[in-house]
Amino acid sequence: MTRPPANTASLIAVLAVMAALGPMSMQIILPILPVMQDAFAVSAGTVQYVLSLALFTIAFSTLVYGPASDRYGRRPVLVVGLLIFQAGSAVSALAPNIELVIAGRVIQAVGGAAGMVLSRAIIRDLYDRDTAARLMAYMVTALVVAPMVSPLIGGLLNDLFEWRAVFIFSGAVGIVVLAFALPKVPETLQQGASVQTFRGMLSGFAVLLRVRAFLGYAGQIGFGMGMFMAFLGAAPFVMINVLGRPPTEFGLFFVLISAGFMMGTFTTARVGQRIGLDRMMRFGSGLAVLFGIAMLAFVLAGVWSPWSIFLPGMGMAFANGLAMPNAQAGAISISPRFAGTASGLLAFLQMLIGAAFAQLAGLVQDDTPLPMAVVMLSASALAFLSAMFLTQVRTSRD
Repeated sequence: MTRPPANTASLIAVLAVMAALGPMSMQIILPILPVMQDAFAVSAGTVQYVLSLALFTIAFSTLVYGPASDRYGRRPVLVVGLLIFQAGSAVSALAPNIELVIAGRVIQAVGGAAGMVLSRAIIRDLYDRDTAARLMAYMVTALVVAPMVSPLIGGLLNDLFEWRAVFIFSGAVGIVVLAFALPKVPETLQQGASVQTFRGMLSGFAVLLRVRAFLGYAGQIGFGMGMFMAFLGAAPFVMINVLGRPPTEFGLFFVLISAGFMMGTFTTARVGQRIGLDRMMRFGSGLAVLFGIAMLAFVLAGVWSPWSIFLPGMGMAFANGLAMPNAQAGAISISPRFAGTASGLLAFLQMLIGAAFAQLAGLVQDDTPLPMAVVMLSASALAFLSAMFLTQVRTSRD
């Protein structure tokens, strides 16, 4: 184990901001998606690629950064990732058409994934298991807070300047992170340390994908993320284009979604151990379906308002907070030998399925909230079915 630096607090602060850079850049663009649609006179499905292709890119990039940092070192791979992030931000900010905006977002996503992967690897290199778990809590906090406030920041930047200011701001944050990372983040990869090859990682994936219980837990997580990403993909258009609300108001209402998820994870931390992993996961999955039905009922009844969308959405986020941490723990605990591989595969599937549902929500957009409600309910139902039936095999053996 590499010796930890003297100033742990400053290192963890830099790593936490690094980890949040990717999620921040993903959520900050939500209020400006309808604005870019109008600016470039394109369809909602086309502008949706600004979100969904970036999600696909993050999913695949997370698979590459681990083996690359094992081979070339944490610090050089991290620096390259941060430089790529800034290049992508510049391309999107200066883009004269939607195609270059999308290209810039893909480049930005490649760079943003670096901090998400390497911040965890650096902590694991420096600290023992118990200390690392405690420090990871700060990373989780950053990963929750950044998406919570980012849409509000994006809306304010658009209102005060224009949509390009969002990408300029993202690039500026990337520059600040790089400026702090260069002197604060050391090389932590030990010489001669055993490393996982890309081929070895794929072999582990093949083993896990043959385990039915793992597919159940992964399905719950993936479709749960799909439900969330469908909301992210459709809600800005519903709020701004259908309900005629400003981007800043969308950012304010979006805080409800993040708050709901935080309340769910807090509840899981307090009572999950007493209730049990599988029961908590199934309860949360079923609750998400009920809130999805409530949202659809409001839409079909003609009750179209921010509250009729965001309150059921908050309930679905709360239910996800109950289910997803337990599904994650269940998937990783299937085989201790493949715990790290399972974690990487879960992250990949989560982003991949989430991206698919985000794009689907954009493609089926019309001038009503109905497609969003249907797609979200469908995703929550698939998550519930995965949790209820595929994981039964493992439960029967416990």
